[in-house]
Amino acid sequence: MKGNSEKLLIIGDGETAELAWDYFSHQGFRVSGFSVEKAHLKKDILLDLPVVPFEEVEYTFNPEVYRAFVAVSYTQLNHLRSRLATAAKSKGYRLATYISPHAYICNGVEIGENCFILENTAIQRGAKIGNNVTIWTGSSIGHRTTVENNCFFATNVAVSGFCRVNENSFLGVHSCTSDGVKIGRDCIVGAGAVVIKDTLDGRVYAGNPAKPLVKKTSQTYISGAETI
Repeated sequence: MKGNSEKLLIIGDGETAELAWDYFSHQGFRVSGFSVEKAHLKKDILLDLPVVPFEEVEYTFNPEVYRAFVAVSYTQLNHLRSRLATAAKSKGYRLATYISPHAYICNGVEIGENCFILENTAIQRGAKIGNNVTIWTGSSIGHRTTVENNCFFATNVAVSGFCRVNENSFLGVHSCTSDGVKIGRDCIVGAGAVVIKDTLDGRVYAGNPAKPLVKKTSQTYISGAETI
């Protein structure tokens, strides 16, 4: 992707959006502006570029000319990023993926759209990464592992081989799994947790070995009542 001259619209205006601007710009994309929903529009300019309402963004940034990247973190357990990516596609935007030149991607790896894969990440042979997945610095995805759509991996996460991480899950800093583990949908794995058994959908796990927190589910995070 070095030397890429494609024009890019970044959807978002927070810290993740500024990081995306930096990373994509270094890869040669011409970032031309930012966009957020009207209810959250607080600034007209960011990094000397215009910030426009998402509801009418296509009139300023023609989807036939610009690609888009939804630069939102794990807000609402990735559901916000997922919703905005779907909305951007419905407006006709092709979603860009960023893969650091300092990531190691083996042969036979599949990576979807609107992914953000940062430096020193390793993705081993035969792994499949869905759409709208963020993999932060220093993480590793083992061979033949499948990561479904809308997941978020924090720094230095280690997922072993033949695992499956289901949609909208979050894995915290320095968490890890044994081989063949299945992480449930809408699941939160806390920082430093060691997952040696399959996890249930919608639960929050912590500890070594990781166990579900009593009377705690991920629903409060999805609703926005709590933040990770």
